[in-house]
Amino acid sequence: MSLINRLVPLKPDSEPEDFLSSGLSVIFPNTVAEAHGSVDDALLYTSPHLPRPLRIELSDPSGERERVLFAHHLWNSSLLAVEFIERGSLGVERDGLPTEAEDEASKGRRADQRPSLPMSTFDVRGKSIVELGAGGGLPSTVAALLGAEEVYVTDYPSPSLLSTLRANVARNIAKENSPTGYIPGKVQIGGHMWGDLATLEDRMHAFDIVIAADCLWMSYQHQNLLTSISHLLKETPDARAWLIAGFHTGRHNMRTFFDGTFLRTRGLELEAAWEVDYMGVEREWAWEREDEDASTKGRWSAVGILKWAVDRTEPN
Repeated sequence: MSLINRLVPLKPDSEPEDFLSSGLSVIFPNTVAEAHGSVDDALLYTSPHLPRPLRIELSDPSGERERVLFAHHLWNSSLLAVEFIERGSLGVERDGLPTEAEDEASKGRRADQRPSLPMSTFDVRGKSIVELGAGGGLPSTVAALLGAEEVYVTDYPSPSLLSTLRANVARNIAKENSPTGYIPGKVQIGGHMWGDLATLEDRMHAFDIVIAADCLWMSYQHQNLLTSISHLLKETPDARAWLIAGFHTGRHNMRTFFDGTFLRTRGLELEAAWEVDYMGVEREWAWEREDEDASTKGRWSAVGILKWAVDRTEPN
């Protein structure tokens, strides 16, 4: 099954039951949508692994500064992060693996042939989780429902954005939405501008997992993002940061974050990197792809897993 088929637009004054009882299906064009939703419609996220659909609303950006953050959309990279969390935490297989024809067409591999890392890498049970650039907060929400011990959901300190984020968290992190009836003991929402450690003074090295979905398209923010990640990530061998990003602004705008020399400035290194398309087909990470154009790059997201370098030194 395509990841984007898990999302359905829903009018703000509608209830999930209105869609579920209608029996209508959503038809997607051949061109793969990379971003979903608007301030006029909520989004309904359905999963075979959750007892009920989750309703995600998106913020109405105030002014150009907030509009260019694109937090008023939900991106495919967030959907991929959620699927990883579901599979890693529940031990389930991907529903609807690509057909052989699709696999061949994408010149990739199926999602159960993961390069380098096992799916258990994405098991959030008992872990402390922080999400950067959360937008609608879907990955954080699913992590909370599937066993995370602590969840801290952050995004740009905009009143409208944080208000919407709080409403999504309050609405969806509930026992009836968890397959086990679990909710974490500690869920918090906070405003954070990447690189501004003053807002994270009490969060230094506090989290087992840092999630950043579709946060790499602004290359001028890479240093600030890396600063926040290194500040938040626990100083333990098992701590990991997940970077999942689409190519919608071009591969060159996001690939520099995976550069080993750059990551070493904060004592981190790339444990693994690969690419995943919206049907779950996987292929090796590449710094350049000559055949990549607007009609094909929208299919793919890059996944990078960061860990502390064994021989790291403290940053200046």
